Amino acid sequence: MLRRTMLAAGLGLPALIHTRSGQAQATGGAWPNRAVTIVEGYPPGGVTDLASRAVAERMARELAVPVVVDNRPGAATSVAATYVARSRPDGYTLAMGTTTLAINQTLQPTLTPRDPGRELDPIGMVFRTPFILHVHPSIPARTTAELIDYAKANPGKLLFASPGTGAVSHLCLELFKARAGIDIVHVPYRGGAPAALDLRAGRVHAMFQAPQEAAPTLREGATRGLSVTAPTRLADYPALPPINEIIPGFEVFFWQGLFAPAGTPAAVIERAGAALRAATDDAANRARLAEQGVELVSGDAEMLRQTLAADTARWGSVIRDAGIKLE
Repeated sequence: MLRRTMLAAGLGLPALIHTRSGQAQATGGAWPNRAVTIVEGYPPGGVTDLASRAVAERMARELAVPVVVDNRPGAATSVAATYVARSRPDGYTLAMGTTTLAINQTLQPTLTPRDPGRELDPIGMVFRTPFILHVHPSIPARTTAELIDYAKANPGKLLFASPGTGAVSHLCLELFKARAGIDIVHVPYRGGAPAALDLRAGRVHAMFQAPQEAAPTLREGATRGLSVTAPTRLADYPALPPINEIIPGFEVFFWQGLFAPAGTPAAVIERAGAALRAATDDAANRARLAEQGVELVSGDAEMLRQTLAADTARWGSVIRDAGIKLE
């Protein structure tokens, strides 16, 4: 795939020399002077992959070299992140990391990288997406406050679905449960699709889902939206208030950001960050991803560093307090 992309570019790629270690390097000057690879921790076709490819395409134009997406799914994105963390810190192998980097440290501490904040250097934010809290019509609640009251009147009877134990939406419902002081039951599935099917059928009662995933059942009236986990109303769902109007400070996002191996030169991080911001600021990219319910975010390395650190602390606390373990 890399060879095919490079041939398609067909323009003046620098010659390769071999170092004493036997690894090939491009001759020439400043970074980049050969193809850059972005390693994606999810399979092709999903929202994270679509965002990675949109960003890679625009970054290639900015950097004047091919930027290739390499999908390496597995072990809650640990396969991809570990591959990049162990790569040469020269800017030619980058990682699309997500919220899973923050979650894995507590939920699956044996996975690598064990400390992404030290083993990966942030470059910048790519996107973030909130969740919609929606319920099956059999539940009489029409607001989040009414849902909380219903749960308190029926302890242990509300079934909340998630795409799997430890998913961001699962941790979101655990945080909601703790902050609202309610007794609800978590029903994990193997993926969001079967969970949504059971919510549609009424076999479970509620779910936190990303807007692009919740859209079909909301549009058809198979579920009823109550609120969003963003701090303000969403443009596509103006009737849904933020949960923080009921639970102050409640805010949850799934995010994706670009990382390099630790020790990558500051000049490379800065150049890559500028190209990334051009990609996330691109109007065509924003419109294309908005159709998938994804908001591109132009955040710098410091924003990504702070986001990773804050989510590592918050989700670590939720996982420990709720006693969440993978079976």
